[in-house]
Amino acid sequence: MDPKLGRVTLKEWVAVESDSVQPLPRLRQELLRMMALAAAELRRLGASVDSVDLGDQQLPNGQTLPIPPIILAELGNDPKKPTVCFYGHLDVQPARKEDGWLTDPYTLTEVDGKLYGRGATDNKGPVLAWINAVSTFRSLEEDLPVNIKFVIEGMEEAGSVGLEELVRKEKDQFFSSVDYIVISDNLWLSQRKPALTYGTRGNSYFRVEVKCRDQDFHSGTFGGVLNEPMADLVALLGSLVDSSGHILIPGIYDQVAPLTEEERKMYKAIHLDLEEYRRSSRVKRFLFDTKEEILMHLWRYPSLSIHGIEGAFDEPGAKTVIPGQVTGKFSIRLVPHMDTSVVEKQVKQHLENIFSKRNSSNQMAVSMTLGLQPWIANIKDNQYLAAKRAIRTVFGTEPDMIRDGSTIPIARIFQDTVQKSVMMLPLGAVDDGEHAQNEKINRWNYIEGSKLFAAFFLELAKLH
Repeated sequence: MDPKLGRVTLKEWVAVESDSVQPLPRLRQELLRMMALAAAELRRLGASVDSVDLGDQQLPNGQTLPIPPIILAELGNDPKKPTVCFYGHLDVQPARKEDGWLTDPYTLTEVDGKLYGRGATDNKGPVLAWINAVSTFRSLEEDLPVNIKFVIEGMEEAGSVGLEELVRKEKDQFFSSVDYIVISDNLWLSQRKPALTYGTRGNSYFRVEVKCRDQDFHSGTFGGVLNEPMADLVALLGSLVDSSGHILIPGIYDQVAPLTEEERKMYKAIHLDLEEYRRSSRVKRFLFDTKEEILMHLWRYPSLSIHGIEGAFDEPGAKTVIPGQVTGKFSIRLVPHMDTSVVEKQVKQHLENIFSKRNSSNQMAVSMTLGLQPWIANIKDNQYLAAKRAIRTVFGTEPDMIRDGSTIPIARIFQDTVQKSVMMLPLGAVDDGEHAQNEKINRWNYIEGSKLFAAFFLELAKLH
């Protein structure tokens, strides 16, 4: 604790190895300790705190591990004030010094204004910045301009175990008075220019299995007299997308929201140095030449990626094997207003059609193993206007209005269940390296981010 303010520090929080990905009893104890520290800090602020017990998790190997509680906390319930709910998580991805970290991942270390440590930007720094903003009003003995609620979990990196169920259960209790929901679990598009995020892509993950028999064949003994499963599968995977990234599944683009003139202008205004982006990505060239086209194909158009083949021979050396059964894996990133169930039908129909034309005697089966819907917000909502004003106040600039090409399911869960405005207000810079070695948050982003949240409370109160 900082003795002057009695405040918890980011260094203390980063020191807790709250890794939810590796299912180890020691790490689960660390997670429980992390959630207890957060609950104590919120109580110190004067919040009423409920640590919701989610019981145990049964792992495939028969082991049971405790699920860290989800914290539901509230501060203030003045009916004349807006109620804003902040979502964050305190679990982290695994990290070891020997994986290529320059510093110990669990010791917050400052180098040239950068605070290195696992969880610094994803997501302990932003959660603490929100707490700092609330603390500031408390320290100045000023009334909070808004009612505040917190939803803080410890299993986000492992699929947010139990969260969706809890949100549904608390819809008419904890969430009944919520007007706005803020998530700060993503990054800016730039190193220095703040951003507001108003959309994410969804994801449909597929498996396509082609089977002749359970055992592999020898190509000398059987090559030339069989429909080989691998040849069938390669033809199926090759029928999904062309060399320019265009998806070949009939009807797949029918539901994609048309591009409006207003949206086109937003893409124009975004700051992105294309040459620097290409260099830092270490890519020879992209499929598109302009900033606008690249951003649109990352955010507002679907993409199809082929991820791998199970059952194929992938070791070094030459083994003359014909796999008896192979499974291809691919996914489609979905955009508004695509729907997972429609996409599932289109994919199955397309692959069945391609397979039937091959006249193969093998069996084919297609299944969708994951279907997460895309999310988009109304940027004319009061909280987007308040956040824009707060960014102008703190940073002296207009924010980049961005989307995220990946999938953040919690935004859509909150929007569908609570049916209130959801906004993503990132604090971290594009080079923070969440999930990577040497994850960091800039000291500047952390301090200005804390100010931004405080300014946001004031602006939201004015607009409401």
